[in-house]
Amino acid sequence: MTLNRKATIRAIGRRTGLKQRDVQLMLETLIEVWTEELVSGGRVELEHFLVMEVQAVERPANRLLPKQRFRKITIRAGKALRRRFNDTT
Repeated sequence: MTLNRKATIRAIGRRTGLKQRDVQLMLETLIEVWTEELVSGGRVELEHFLVMEVQAVERPANRLLPKQRFRKITIRAGKALRRRFNDTT
Protein backbone atom coordinates (compact mmCIF):
# COMPACT_ATOMS: atom_id res chain seq x y z
CA MET A 1 0.00 0.00 0.00
CA THR A 2 1.18 3.51 -0.79
CA LEU A 3 0.10 6.45 1.30
CA ASN A 4 0.03 9.35 -1.15
CA ARG A 5 -1.15 12.91 -0.55
CA LYS A 6 -4.82 12.20 -1.30
CA ALA A 7 -4.94 9.10 0.90
CA THR A 8 -3.17 11.00 3.69
CA ILE A 9 -5.73 13.80 3.54
CA ARG A 10 -8.61 11.32 3.65
CA ALA A 11 -7.10 9.37 6.57
CA ILE A 12 -6.46 12.50 8.64
CA GLY A 13 -9.96 13.78 7.84
CA ARG A 14 -11.54 10.53 9.01
CA ARG A 15 -9.50 10.39 12.22
CA THR A 16 -9.98 14.03 13.19
CA GLY A 17 -13.41 14.80 11.77
CA LEU A 18 -11.98 17.83 9.95
CA LYS A 19 -13.09 18.77 6.45
CA GLN A 20 -10.82 17.49 3.70
CA ARG A 21 -10.32 21.06 2.47
CA ASP A 22 -8.97 22.08 5.91
CA VAL A 23 -6.70 19.04 6.11
CA GLN A 24 -5.40 19.70 2.60
CA LEU A 25 -4.58 23.32 3.48
CA MET A 26 -2.77 22.19 6.64
CA LEU A 27 -0.77 19.55 4.78
CA GLU A 28 0.20 21.91 1.95
CA THR A 29 1.26 24.55 4.48
CA LEU A 30 3.33 22.01 6.40
CA ILE A 31 5.11 20.91 3.22
CA GLU A 32 5.73 24.54 2.28
CA VAL A 33 7.21 25.38 5.70
CA TRP A 34 9.46 22.30 5.64
CA THR A 35 10.58 23.07 2.08
CA GLU A 36 11.49 26.65 2.98
CA GLU A 37 13.47 25.44 5.99
CA LEU A 38 15.40 22.83 3.99
CA VAL A 39 16.10 25.22 1.09
CA SER A 40 17.57 27.73 3.55
CA GLY A 41 19.93 25.00 4.81
CA GLY A 42 17.99 24.21 7.97
CA ARG A 43 16.89 20.95 9.51
CA VAL A 44 13.44 19.50 10.15
CA GLU A 45 13.18 17.24 13.18
CA LEU A 46 10.09 15.51 14.51
CA GLU A 47 11.24 14.07 17.81
CA HIS A 48 11.26 10.27 17.96
CA PHE A 49 10.06 10.06 14.35
CA LEU A 50 12.05 11.71 11.56
CA VAL A 51 15.02 13.98 10.84
CA MET A 52 15.53 15.71 7.49
CA GLU A 53 18.57 17.83 6.83
CA VAL A 54 20.48 19.30 3.91
CA GLN A 55 24.13 18.46 3.45
CA ALA A 56 26.59 20.23 1.18
CA VAL A 57 28.46 17.78 -1.02
CA GLU A 58 31.45 18.51 -3.20
CA ARG A 59 32.48 16.21 -6.00
CA PRO A 60 36.15 16.63 -6.87
CA ALA A 61 37.13 17.38 -10.44
CA ASN A 62 38.55 14.70 -12.65
CA ARG A 63 39.89 14.87 -16.18
CA LEU A 64 36.41 14.65 -17.70
CA LEU A 65 34.23 16.67 -15.32
CA PRO A 66 34.81 19.90 -13.41
CA LYS A 67 34.44 20.15 -9.64
CA GLN A 68 30.79 20.32 -8.62
CA ARG A 69 29.04 21.45 -5.48
CA PHE A 70 25.50 20.40 -4.71
CA ARG A 71 23.22 19.79 -1.77
CA LYS A 72 21.51 16.55 -0.86
CA ILE A 73 18.73 15.83 1.59
CA THR A 74 19.36 13.20 4.21
CA ILE A 75 16.35 11.57 5.83
CA ARG A 76 16.74 9.44 8.94
CA ALA A 77 14.13 7.62 10.94
CA GLY A 78 14.00 8.39 14.65
CA LYS A 79 14.93 5.82 17.25
CA ALA A 80 11.34 5.11 18.31
CA LEU A 81 10.24 4.62 14.69
CA ARG A 82 13.17 2.29 13.95
CA ARG A 83 12.44 0.29 17.10
CA ARG A 84 8.74 -0.02 16.26
CA PHE A 85 9.48 -0.96 12.65
CA ASN A 86 12.00 -3.61 13.69
CA ASP A 87 9.60 -5.08 16.27
CA THR A 88 7.00 -5.78 13.58
CA THR A 89 9.31 -7.67 11.19
